[in-house]
Amino acid sequence: MGEEDKGEVAKKLIEIVNDISNISDYKIPVKKQFFNLARRLKLLTPVFEEICDSKEKLPVESMKSLILLKETLESAKELLKFGTVGINIYLVLEMEHIMNKFQELTSQIERALNGIYYERLEISDEVKEQVALVLSQFRRAKGRVETPDADGSQRAPVIPDHFCCPISLELMTDPVIVSTGQTYERSCIEKWLETGHSTCPKTRQALTNKSLTPNYVLRSFIAQWCKANGIEPPKRPGSSPPKKSASACTPAEHSMIENLLRKLKSGSPEEVRSAAGEIHLLAKRNTDNRVAIAEAGAIPLLVHLLSTPDSRTQEHAVTALLNLSICENNKEHIVTSGAVPGIVHVLWKGSMEARENAAATLFSLSVIDENKVTIGSSGAIPLLVALLSEGTQRGKKDAAIALFNLCIYQRNMGMAIRAGVVPTLMQLLTKPQGGMVDEALAILAILSSQPKGKAAIGAADAVPVLVDVISNGSPRNKENAAAVLVNLCSGDQHHLVEAQRLGLIGPLTDLVQNGTESGRQKATQLLERMNRLAEQTKQPQAQAESQTQNQVSRSPPTSSTNAIES
Repeated sequence: MGEEDKGEVAKKLIEIVNDISNISDYKIPVKKQFFNLARRLKLLTPVFEEICDSKEKLPVESMKSLILLKETLESAKELLKFGTVGINIYLVLEMEHIMNKFQELTSQIERALNGIYYERLEISDEVKEQVALVLSQFRRAKGRVETPDADGSQRAPVIPDHFCCPISLELMTDPVIVSTGQTYERSCIEKWLETGHSTCPKTRQALTNKSLTPNYVLRSFIAQWCKANGIEPPKRPGSSPPKKSASACTPAEHSMIENLLRKLKSGSPEEVRSAAGEIHLLAKRNTDNRVAIAEAGAIPLLVHLLSTPDSRTQEHAVTALLNLSICENNKEHIVTSGAVPGIVHVLWKGSMEARENAAATLFSLSVIDENKVTIGSSGAIPLLVALLSEGTQRGKKDAAIALFNLCIYQRNMGMAIRAGVVPTLMQLLTKPQGGMVDEALAILAILSSQPKGKAAIGAADAVPVLVDVISNGSPRNKENAAAVLVNLCSGDQHHLVEAQRLGLIGPLTDLVQNGTESGRQKATQLLERMNRLAEQTKQPQAQAESQTQNQVSRSPPTSSTNAIES
């Protein structure tokens, strides 16, 4: 088959997947399986795009599999469309046949994907990883199709999509956020990273760092949903750190690491600086190196170098600790080795690059709940607030995420407020070109949940800025701005009146219709409060009008005749 045929088939596959993505509102009793199939197929769009753009000629067998995949997806699209028609007697009677067809199509899709030999094609590594992810999801899904009861009802409620990990498609027990903002089950994304991947599985964006931030809000929503549906809430994995695994480094690599540590201990200043730089680069490279460097005893030596007067050595030391902290097993070791005061010293006295890497290290370490207390009491928070104002774009982001993590602990929240974090965040909000709106709103949403935070935000004249975000921001930013405003207006009608005067009703109505689930809830709360305020305002006016009317009716009538007679 010719190149034109290959391109046409790939374009048709993209078209089919787009059609499938637009199918929603499944009414079939096993709609969870239908949702999952549509989601997996959507992840295949990038590989079809790269095949379409590639000048490489596909092998005959791959081309046959591509055509078979097109035909299979056509059938899958029809089956998925059938799932939106609603439950009726025919559907219940034919459910077994429908699910058999569903499983057959799933198997055909998996076979066709394998037959394309995507790993041999001239496509990017990220896209190959994406296809491998989809195939692994298909394999795990085999044999797990739920069978509905005779009356067409499911034995268990359908889990909302955003409660499921995009990798395992299972209900999350320990959801964590990666640098792209996507949320995954901790164990799944850790396995993904440990195998050497450096991209976000869902978006295929490069990860700016490999730190994982607990998604406490989502975890709370999952627990509430489980309770409402009579399901035992998922238990979070034990908090005790996993057993350390031995590094897979070669004997030569171990020997090199040992030599570098000897230089750190007793070398000249130039040798110490060079050795610290090499360890920094080795720790950046892969997980095995991080494990081997820590096992060799590097962490206490690097902690000691944080107070060195040589700025370049200091930069290497703090950056090496940052890279080592990516490995979960190393986080506790870094803190127990007394690193936090040294990192805070670098955050205060170091070069701008060293300060920013110190902030990133605190961000990484603050993922562990116990470390939030240690870092907060070390004096780091005012310095992070200062970096939030003075740093480069990267430094500001790392400082913001560190503050976000730390402010989950209430005492740290008070420290951040006293350090002037609210005015700094408001400045970032008024400069959207600075690219810090997402982070600023996320922190404000946490701060506004406490009385002192709410007071500080109110004093910063935040309402006009929040109204503007709800009117013009991204869906996530609208959600966070609405959350701040809900807290701000709780028990304070002044802010509610101001928001209404600034024309918020229209944007809130739009948010109710088109926002995220949480955004819709917050917008609904604000509209209800505005309606109650309007009703309360009408009552005194009505009473005053009634009193005026009564006074008029009781006063003696006057006329021109009476005036003449008097």
